[in-house]
Amino acid sequence: MTRVLIADDDDLMRAGLVELLSADPTIEIVGEAVTGREAIQHARRLAPDVVLMDVRMPDLDGIAATRELTRVAPTVRILILTTFEQDDYVSGGLRAGASGFPLKRTRPEELIAAVHAIAAGDSLLSPSVTRRVIDRMAQQPTPDLADQTKLDQLTAREREVLELIAHGLSNREIAAALVVEESTIRTHVKRILVKLQLHDRVQAVIYASENGLTQPASRANTGRRADTYRSVNPPPPARKPANPSGGPH
Repeated sequence: MTRVLIADDDDLMRAGLVELLSADPTIEIVGEAVTGREAIQHARRLAPDVVLMDVRMPDLDGIAATRELTRVAPTVRILILTTFEQDDYVSGGLRAGASGFPLKRTRPEELIAAVHAIAAGDSLLSPSVTRRVIDRMAQQPTPDLADQTKLDQLTAREREVLELIAHGLSNREIAAALVVEESTIRTHVKRILVKLQLHDRVQAVIYASENGLTQPASRANTGRRADTYRSVNPPPPARKPANPSGGPH
């Protein structure tokens, strides 16, 4: 059973989320909060597996609450749920320790799947969100916490996997690109997180971005890696020119 706490100051939205998630017999709604501070208090008392956290809430917003909750209850997984797509919300929420960033317009079955994925220890980070994080960080100076020395602990293959993670590839896509079993990639990911002292896959993307592993220069150093990335992200096929005569091509 996956225990979920819902934090949203909108009564109708909160009620809708309760009804939606309660339709899954393997999900139990253990509590509701209307402010960020309430979310922290309830999470510490109720020990949910997952917190669905709204961004805009009174008293303490969702990003600040996520940051505090990650500190006081590191085993709780957090999905920041919002109607907004601003880069500040995406990068701020992920930096605060959220494991995913679905929008409120997400389809019900996708949201339920996201809750289960987060509870299982995975991260919900689509390639489009990954790209937004990378682009956002590329415009900012490298922060002091970026530590290149930690990268020296990674093997060549682990660093390769980290770079592909940073470009938004799933374990299945990385396994296909490197021609190995998906279980092998899962093992690499676990070792990467341990060696770099990272919380989850989302933090790995942020770490890689901060340390320049998503920059063109980094990819250019290993042509095979760039070719691998393109092989699982092929360009769209060229369109055939229209036939002005209207006859068969």
